[in-house]
Amino acid sequence: MDPTNIAWLAHDTRLILCCLVAIATIILLISATKLPPFLSILVGTFIAGIGAGLGPEEVAKAFSKGAGGILGEAGIIIALGSMLGALMAESGAADRIASTLLGLGKGRSLPWVMALVALVIGLPLFFEVGLVMMVPIIFVMARQSNQPLLKIAIPALAGMTTLHALMPPHPGPLIAVSALHADLGLTMLLGFTIALPAVILAGPLYGNWLSKRMDVQEPAELGALFSAKPQRQPGFAISLLIILLPVLLMLGSTLAKVALAPETTLAVTLKFLGEPLIALGIAVLAAVVCLGWANGLPREQVGNTLRKSLAPIAVLLLTIGAGGGLKQTLLDAGVSQTISKAAEGAHMPYLLLAWLIAVALRQATGSATVATTTTAGILAPMMAGLAATQSSLVALAIGAGSVFFCHVNDAGFWMVREYFGLQLKQTIWVWSVLQTIVSVVGLVGTLVLWHFLG
Repeated sequence: MDPTNIAWLAHDTRLILCCLVAIATIILLISATKLPPFLSILVGTFIAGIGAGLGPEEVAKAFSKGAGGILGEAGIIIALGSMLGALMAESGAADRIASTLLGLGKGRSLPWVMALVALVIGLPLFFEVGLVMMVPIIFVMARQSNQPLLKIAIPALAGMTTLHALMPPHPGPLIAVSALHADLGLTMLLGFTIALPAVILAGPLYGNWLSKRMDVQEPAELGALFSAKPQRQPGFAISLLIILLPVLLMLGSTLAKVALAPETTLAVTLKFLGEPLIALGIAVLAAVVCLGWANGLPREQVGNTLRKSLAPIAVLLLTIGAGGGLKQTLLDAGVSQTISKAAEGAHMPYLLLAWLIAVALRQATGSATVATTTTAGILAPMMAGLAATQSSLVALAIGAGSVFFCHVNDAGFWMVREYFGLQLKQTIWVWSVLQTIVSVVGLVGTLVLWHFLG
């Protein structure tokens, strides 16, 4: 055997083992020693980085870069979302929306209504943005309906994460469509066909099953933030408009990219207004005026509400930043290249190969976008002769694989844990298993459609 191949195999084996040891260390520190997740992830990052051959200074720089990147991208959005949620609770808008939705769906039908709402809100939004917008609605809906929190939350989580995995214009599916030269409209149609059973199984059905076996109470600090009892509530129309305003602005940006010439004034304006940071900022300002001042709330009370909304998310932001640092360290250590090389010699059906590569990359890097981009890049030369339907199904299989069993190196894992006040084991059941259901249903759906349409 070529000595260079032996060295390559030894390095790659060590890299994979270091990833596994780091993840096990993080889980042990959080569950057994009760250390904060931020500190536990920091320790696990240095174990993975140094064990994989990076110097301590390189690990520190990679961690800082990854933490700064994820917080720069998501931190301000989460802060703005928390402000918006607090204003909606303080003004009574969240109660107004919840009471109206309760009129549409009661008892057994309520989780289905929540899944539908999440599908509507989550279509043009990143998962993180959709979650921070849905959390106050979830809390108020569970409180008003006297339903278990998980029975309301899980359908909403399933709706948003399924769209993130299977529906353009979300970045993962869009990247795969571009790399594989698949048809965007066809991919959206097939993705929606697969997304529906995935949402049903991972949302209302799984949520109903899990809520009977796991009792999760509303977290005290965030629950208090979203539990104001105003004397006067705004109307349903203005309440719904404020919560949907970021959705509409981001949808306008997407339409501008697809349907308008890129340099026109209208296209530039719509793309600017549709940036998540801008869209949520506008929504917060609109809430201040329309839900706060116009609803009779004193300006000092509105200001205090905005300030109070930031304290409960401090731990969340630190934890998410640490997850980004771990992800960047693993990427710098070369884990994507390791998995890519291992996949080059595999011989199996295209859909299964695409799904497995995306699964492996997501487990190693904690990023659906990295998993999707890398997998699509690996497979693109092999897919040149596929029919349009087949290319779309491969893109969807990649998207499905990119959300398989997300765990401690995933920012969404920590967001769900902190928002709903879960223990580590509970987060695995609520988030990791939910995403695994979506992933497996996505794979099965692509295989079935390939059989009938391919």
